[in-house]
Amino acid sequence: MKYSEVYKNTLLQDIIPFWENNSLDKDNGGYYTCLDVNGKVYDTDKFLWLQGRQAWTFSMLYNNVEKNEKWLAIAQHGVDFLRKFGMDKNGKFYFSTTQEGKPLVQPYNIFSDCFAAMAFSQYAKASGDESAKALAKQTYFNILKRKDNPKGLYNKNTDVRPLKGFSLPMILSNLVLELEDVLESKEVKKTIDYSVNEVMNVFLDQNSGLIYENVLPDGGHHDSFEGRLINPGHGIEAMWFMIDIGIRRKDKTLISKAIEVIINILEYSWDTKYGGIFYFMDAKGHPPQQLEWDQKLWWVHLEALVALAKAYEHTKNEQIYQWYKKVHDYAWAHFSDPKNGEWYGYLSREGKVLLDLKGGKWKGCFHVPRAMYQCRKSFEKIEAAEDKSYSANSRPGRL
Repeated sequence: MKYSEVYKNTLLQDIIPFWENNSLDKDNGGYYTCLDVNGKVYDTDKFLWLQGRQAWTFSMLYNNVEKNEKWLAIAQHGVDFLRKFGMDKNGKFYFSTTQEGKPLVQPYNIFSDCFAAMAFSQYAKASGDESAKALAKQTYFNILKRKDNPKGLYNKNTDVRPLKGFSLPMILSNLVLELEDVLESKEVKKTIDYSVNEVMNVFLDQNSGLIYENVLPDGGHHDSFEGRLINPGHGIEAMWFMIDIGIRRKDKTLISKAIEVIINILEYSWDTKYGGIFYFMDAKGHPPQQLEWDQKLWWVHLEALVALAKAYEHTKNEQIYQWYKKVHDYAWAHFSDPKNGEWYGYLSREGKVLLDLKGGKWKGCFHVPRAMYQCRKSFEKIEAAEDKSYSANSRPGRL
């Protein structure tokens, strides 16, 4: 079977039905994300960034896969909850609420805002809802106002060690493309320029070829837990954002550099003993601060699959294909749950399931369906090109 068919079938026959059937809160609006191995709700709190992610997912599917009115209604279910209960009086999005929408955790960072903006933008495109479009734009500019101090009053750090984090420039590089329909072209260009420079010149260490999670204001490194932190999943995810920007700008140099970094990170973070990608690492090989450093997480491997699929699509490089197959084989053998549906999220270093939940505070309807969609699209292009020059039995685009 072709890779494109594997990803298409899994998306439409496994992943999406799991969330359609189990996650909707039909009484209060929004989605339940804490779902056990079978999809049963085990906690009813609502995490706003996951509400935005799921509303984005179903809007994106409606826009790009099929004009399925059920998907649009599910997207609206989340968008309406975000509009009604998601924001404080200043338009900042809470981290979490009760199932009825009463705020539980203050808006201590801007990631709920980022995914709300993505959801409003995709939903506006799907539905023609002008108020959702306006909210997307308003939320985007609220994010920019806070970009130099994302946590504001909730920032735990003092001015003694002014490290800045990679998460925001990384997410902005994708967010601005998501909001291209609601922003002026000069705003899109400005944010892309900022993000590419931050990702590829500030957080990318030119000597090691690795992305650091925290750097000093001048891009230098601090010899501390935070200053040495490498988050392989973040770095790899950012590189497929860079590939997308490179395609948009016809910038072959940026695409090539991003692909080089993907390979650097994989070679650095692959567990040669048990397989899989480490969750956190220390740039100098010291013990990481995070006790879960050696766990294998679903989103890290899914982002690697997307990045490698895009890289192979644009290079047809055999080394990249071999890396793709290695990550693909590991991920599908360990995370996929063909019996109960969806993917596990958390494995031990040895690859055993640590938590058999399918959703929770951090895992929702986002990374799995997005990766299935992105990999499917890349392999459709790869396989179409290969059909012109290879026989069916020799195509690397087949399992």
